[in-house]
Amino acid sequence: QVQLVESGGGLVQPGGSLRLSCAASGSIFSINRMGWYRQAPGKQRELVATITSYGSTNYADSVKGRFTISRDNAKNTVYLQMNSLKPEETAVYFCNEKALLPGGLWGDDYWGQGTQVTVSS
Repeated sequence: QVQLVESGGGLVQPGGSLRLSCAASGSIFSINRMGWYRQAPGKQRELVATITSYGSTNYADSVKGRFTISRDNAKNTVYLQMNSLKPEETAVYFCNEKALLPGGLWGDDYWGQGTQVTVSS
């Protein structure tokens, strides 16, 4: 089991910035992929950004150039720096962890409880 605890959400004005953090604990594989997803009211959960243990990143097209994902492997923590936020990015942001198992298979998805990000004036 993996436990994920997010922090850093809140209310920010359009064009502002926030930094989300997600600390992982428990049975964490040394090679994994961690990431951020978001879910707005009435919408499906969508990918924001992911990062592997090796530092390989992937971003949704809508956030490229504005959001930056990073991680501290020693602390099992992943960060999401969000700049130039837009009102339509108001959502609950969820941290995700997925292990890369021996043999190349991906393990189960683990999710945090989510942190609310509200972009409004």
